[in-house]
Amino acid sequence: MPVALFVLWGLASAFSWVNPYLLPSPGSVYSAFIELVKDGTLFDHVGASLGRAFGGYLAAACFALPMGYFFAKYESLHVQSRLVLESLRMIPPLSLIPLLILWLGIGELAKLTIVLLASFFPIYLNAYSGFKQLDYRYGELAKTLNLNTFEKIRHIEFPGALPAVFTGLRLGFGYSWRALVSAELIAASSGLGYLISDASEMARTDQVFVGILMIAVLGIIGDTLFQRAIRKVAPWSVK
Repeated sequence: MPVALFVLWGLASAFSWVNPYLLPSPGSVYSAFIELVKDGTLFDHVGASLGRAFGGYLAAACFALPMGYFFAKYESLHVQSRLVLESLRMIPPLSLIPLLILWLGIGELAKLTIVLLASFFPIYLNAYSGFKQLDYRYGELAKTLNLNTFEKIRHIEFPGALPAVFTGLRLGFGYSWRALVSAELIAASSGLGYLISDASEMARTDQVFVGILMIAVLGIIGDTLFQRAIRKVAPWSVK
């Protein structure tokens, strides 16, 4: 399929089926890529986007995983907080950009917060589901082995919930990447989203394509590395 799309793109450009301004040729996109690589611009934008994406994503995981475990253990507290959490989950993080800029300014904190909000709920909901659905016999096993709370979490509950936790972490990564690039389209002076926005204003459609393709390639690479890391650390959690 990717090869077919590339061939179709080349044919559309070669036979002028689409205005070159709207659909630049693969050759012009490649030339724009080389241009951005040579002057270092592309690396600067990629580095800025990756730093924000992973920073917000790791912060979201640090909050979401403990909360998922806590609310799975204390259902009454989960019920009391459900309305607030569901309300926050239904609000698109990008709709909060004006408020975040007002509260946090246009610096990095606002962008990291957008990434955190976008990736928090996929991680939290899957962690909650994974810990909630643990077999009750795990608790009996912990008592039999005379494990303390930390040992029980580390050796029994977390490994048991890891398939769901892994799914949430993987989904959260995708959400964080998409939300960040969207935020950079609105309020940023660096990053792939900014590259796309700036190139569009300068009528450099070839550079717009470079930015879009880099987002896709980096997302695929990140997801692939994530899966391989999980298979190394916990092969039983991946089917």
